[in-house]
Amino acid sequence: MEKNQSVEITFILLGFSEYPGLQLPLFLIFLTIYTVTVLGNLGMILAIKLNPKLHTPMYFFLSHLSLGDFCYSTVVIPKLLENLVVDDRTISFTGCIMQFFFACIFVVTETFMLAVMAYDRFVAVCNPLLYTVVMSQKLCCLLVCASYAWGVVCSLTLTYFLLELSFRGNNVINNFVCEHAAIVAVSFSDPYISQQIILVSATFNEISSLMIILTSYVFIFITVMKMPSTGGRCKAFSTCASHLTAITIFHGTILFLYCVPNSKSSWLMVKVASVFYTVVIPMLNPLIYSLRNKDVKETVKKLMDTNLLR
Repeated sequence: MEKNQSVEITFILLGFSEYPGLQLPLFLIFLTIYTVTVLGNLGMILAIKLNPKLHTPMYFFLSHLSLGDFCYSTVVIPKLLENLVVDDRTISFTGCIMQFFFACIFVVTETFMLAVMAYDRFVAVCNPLLYTVVMSQKLCCLLVCASYAWGVVCSLTLTYFLLELSFRGNNVINNFVCEHAAIVAVSFSDPYISQQIILVSATFNEISSLMIILTSYVFIFITVMKMPSTGGRCKAFSTCASHLTAITIFHGTILFLYCVPNSKSSWLMVKVASVFYTVVIPMLNPLIYSLRNKDVKETVKKLMDTNLLR
């Protein structure tokens, strides 16, 4: 197998170049979304840090979810914006691999961060008297570190097998991001092992995280339905509503991408789903959580009032 020479190899990200009339409108739309994403996620992290009421396990996990969303969108969107306004859509071999590497870390981390947050809601609803004991600061830090660590392990493994593939000269990637399937598609090597590795990895991550989430919410549902008062049930469901919304959007998009076959006719569908997955979801999470939370809204309002008075 011939070794990759990163200096000689480049990738061309086609993105949405087949629609030249849409380049400027798409640039403005994605720039607006990225601005909202950055302000929303960094604002959420700042609000959680400044408000003592939000120094709880749930918001500790939420701050790391926001950090992951910010990092993930920053890995992907700036290059997407650049390619919408320049004719040269090339990206170096190293740049493409690094984009995939970091994007993979944050996607896997978010997958398990959402599962950790489901466990947190399970403890809060099903064992409220033991919540502060069970969800200790040590356990919270351990769960967050484990999510990041597993993201790094998965990304290192998948990146290693990508580096084992052979590429020559300019390679046209029919996407706006260096996504695994698109990189493998332009390789001159047999991609079987690399494809099997990501299939096993993605399937394990999806099934294991969904099992944690579903198990947690089954117990939550049973506990809530046993509550005598309607008010208690509404309050319990309300604490889970934002998280359930985020889970539905995130995993729904992933499962949709799994179901789309890798054929030429479906590449547009893959791109549209990828836009939702890489651009829209990181913007939605802080909006989902802030719009339903009185403490977050109050903190953001105080921050805005303080800045306006200066």
